[in-house]
Amino acid sequence: MSTPAEWMVLFRHGHSEWNLSDRFTGWTDIPLTEVGLAEAAAAGRRLAQAGFAFDEVHGSVLQRTRQTAEALLAAMGTPEVPLLTTWRLNERHYGALQGLNKREIFAAWGEEASRRWWRGYFDPPPPLDWDDPRHPRFDPLYAALDPQDLPASESLRDCQRRTLPYWNEVLVPRLRAGRRLLVVSHGNTLRGLVMHLDGLSAEAMERVEIPSGVPLVYRFAPDLSVVGHEWLEMPAAASAMP
Repeated sequence: MSTPAEWMVLFRHGHSEWNLSDRFTGWTDIPLTEVGLAEAAAAGRRLAQAGFAFDEVHGSVLQRTRQTAEALLAAMGTPEVPLLTTWRLNERHYGALQGLNKREIFAAWGEEASRRWWRGYFDPPPPLDWDDPRHPRFDPLYAALDPQDLPASESLRDCQRRTLPYWNEVLVPRLRAGRRLLVVSHGNTLRGLVMHLDGLSAEAMERVEIPSGVPLVYRFAPDLSVVGHEWLEMPAAASAMP
């Protein structure tokens, strides 16, 4: 029988093109900048220096996670590690906020409601109309999925509920089999997973930040209960988790 894995690494993709204009990206398929590629490569070198190696990488279907994974693995000297992708690891869908910057959002809906939508756990932003060209049912990436399963907007809770089946049905069995996993995903998706792993309340979750470009190592007991987590050389400017 395989020995369960002792650790797993979570990683938020690097700096993307829409970070430059402070726009909410969500499911929009935006590429990394050169800064983002450099962040991924630097993280790969840090992971290799710390003695980490991976059997599999799991990411979203969005190109910024694929680019991150490829740059990170190349820097580790292990480009052959398989990358498995799923829409369940996509970023939270920001609904009608997607593609807008904060100034535009504040002008349309007010600052109080807007901040509640993007930082809170329970309230989703206004949804996209069914015929809005930004709706994921028009994106070839999701052609194999039932359009009724695709979100037009998500709260953090909705995003977490979409992600956790992949954790329970795919990642946990692999960890039990001793696979060494890297999960490359997005800020809100990883916040929801951290909330689940650490048993955080919704109130505590709102204070959690997942900085880009910094590996987060979770360590497990033999029964895969969490015994702790640590940032790998986390920059002093990044926010700490509870």
